[in-house]
Amino acid sequence: MEKEGKKLTICHLYPKLLNLYGDIGNIKALKYRAENRGIEVILKDVNVNESVPEADIYFIGGGQDRQQIDVSFELQKHKEFLLQKRDENKVFLAICGGFQLLADYFQPIKGEKLIGISLLSAYTVGGKKRFIGNVTAKTDFITPETLVGFENHSGRTYLTGETKPLSKIIVGNGNNGEDLTEGARFKNVFGTYLHGSFLPKNPHFTDYLLKLALNIDSILPLDDEIEMSAHNSLINKPY
Repeated sequence: MEKEGKKLTICHLYPKLLNLYGDIGNIKALKYRAENRGIEVILKDVNVNESVPEADIYFIGGGQDRQQIDVSFELQKHKEFLLQKRDENKVFLAICGGFQLLADYFQPIKGEKLIGISLLSAYTVGGKKRFIGNVTAKTDFITPETLVGFENHSGRTYLTGETKPLSKIIVGNGNNGEDLTEGARFKNVFGTYLHGSFLPKNPHFTDYLLKLALNIDSILPLDDEIEMSAHNSLINKPY
């Protein structure tokens, strides 16, 4: 079968600070699924005091409060650039703490408000109860429609403006435990609380991101028997 013959640049934002619960697996899944289609992948890590490069996909993972504080200050340095990349329809995937920092702000129960960079219209407030468990959610834009993962967060995120939910909760708590939303999407910016890591268990969503990043309507199929077996085994798994 003919190879794609394309290049893909992936930028991993602050991997030394934000990489909880196997979030690096999301980068590996993107790279694996691209390279198995003959797509050349260029990985660029960005750490503290480094400039943010041009890329097709920007990824940011989750972290603890201390690391989120450090990254929030770093992101402010690059806010205008990253807003420009969003408006150029570059792809962003943000997990948990990274999701909160790409939105408007995070107000912990204790401590100062962390200002985000508003790639998404949403805000987060700290909660006293921690949401920890398996999640099954349903989308309205990919096939299969289900997304699976594992949430572990105390933040309560509320979407505003033109930001839409990534999916609707079937099992789990999602963004806030109230409105049955999980994650967020605006243009090609996607946020989610799903760890575990997220993309290896959701190969159909991984391919959706690749198609957006490469600006193509279809992509060469892969043998997803193992990946979809993992995905299907987690659908409606008890919280």
